[in-house]
Amino acid sequence: MLTVFWQFLVLGLCSFGGPAAHIGYFQQAFVVKNKWLNDEDFTQAIALCQFLPGPASSQLGMYIGYKKAGYQGSIAAFIGFTLPSFMLLTFLAVANNQFSDSIVVEHIITAAKLLAVVVVADALLGMIKKNLISIPTITTALLTMIWLMMSHGLLSQILPIIIASIAGFLWSFKTQPTIDQSLIKPIRPHIGLLAVFFGLLLVLPLIAATNDSIKLFGIFYQAGSFVFGGGHVVLPLLQPMLDGMVSDNTFLSAYASAQLVPGPMFTMASYLGASAIPQMPIIGSLIATIAVFLPGSLLLFSFLPAWKALFSHPRLTQAIILINACVVGLLGSAFIDPVITSSISSIFDIIAVAFGYILIKYYRCPVWLLAILLFIFVLVI
Repeated sequence: MLTVFWQFLVLGLCSFGGPAAHIGYFQQAFVVKNKWLNDEDFTQAIALCQFLPGPASSQLGMYIGYKKAGYQGSIAAFIGFTLPSFMLLTFLAVANNQFSDSIVVEHIITAAKLLAVVVVADALLGMIKKNLISIPTITTALLTMIWLMMSHGLLSQILPIIIASIAGFLWSFKTQPTIDQSLIKPIRPHIGLLAVFFGLLLVLPLIAATNDSIKLFGIFYQAGSFVFGGGHVVLPLLQPMLDGMVSDNTFLSAYASAQLVPGPMFTMASYLGASAIPQMPIIGSLIATIAVFLPGSLLLFSFLPAWKALFSHPRLTQAIILINACVVGLLGSAFIDPVITSSISSIFDIIAVAFGYILIKYYRCPVWLLAILLFIFVLVI
């Protein structure tokens, strides 16, 4: 448990770039370096986390912690990865200071964005080599990328996975006309955790008027229950729900501050919670942070048993192959926008990324050392 906490704490201190970059960091740390899980398990976990509402990268981190040390490991992974951004954003909310005009901070963010490009590129190329092995898989990945570039909204990330799984399932009847029924495991979600998820979703709005803390918890719990696509999506959902509790300027400050710190974007809830209860900012930050992450955690472990049964179903072999290709398309789309579009602005940025990729790919340069080298490069340029 302590090993899991330490590994994720280190990542929480340096993981800039949003969910797509976090997947790259996790792949580098836990698949390539530490070998806590293999490529296939990692890809399937990404598919599950993309399928569920909530913060995908944090859910993936909790899954990795669970694989290493059970439920205690998942809690350790969540705390380690979230703690740095929670503390930084709570501090920024309390101090109400904006450091975005600082030249040093500007250089740090520029170097962090370049690092995200390198890490995501390395993860993406590894997944392409592993999963895009035929014309159908390549086609699926390309169609997924095109769809995501042209679409927005709640179903944009889920729909390709659903279509790919259905297509693969139907195709399996052609490639496997008969199967051994004894190989099929019953698909059962964790009913108890699902009951807790829906119970809180229904009860919290009914008792919100009794206490400001319960009201705040309920608002962020609802936001975490219905958001797909990360912190960029949770902001417009929260704004009308917190009307009268937090000003529009505070929302913009929370969003900008979340961009400046490493870790999950969902920790903008820490800033908003501290601002919503200014007389008890740390308590407000803690309530909002736990509430916004709790639904995704409950859903992850509710559907994990069913997901394992699905992925062991012999009829779904072809579906799994296409789902993995979808995941490559999802990451490829995120690599183009926002990772590249928000990071590359000059020929010098391209040189820095190429240099960083060579170091991390062929010389196994540690991520922390590469971050320092990129920061020096940005200062010099």
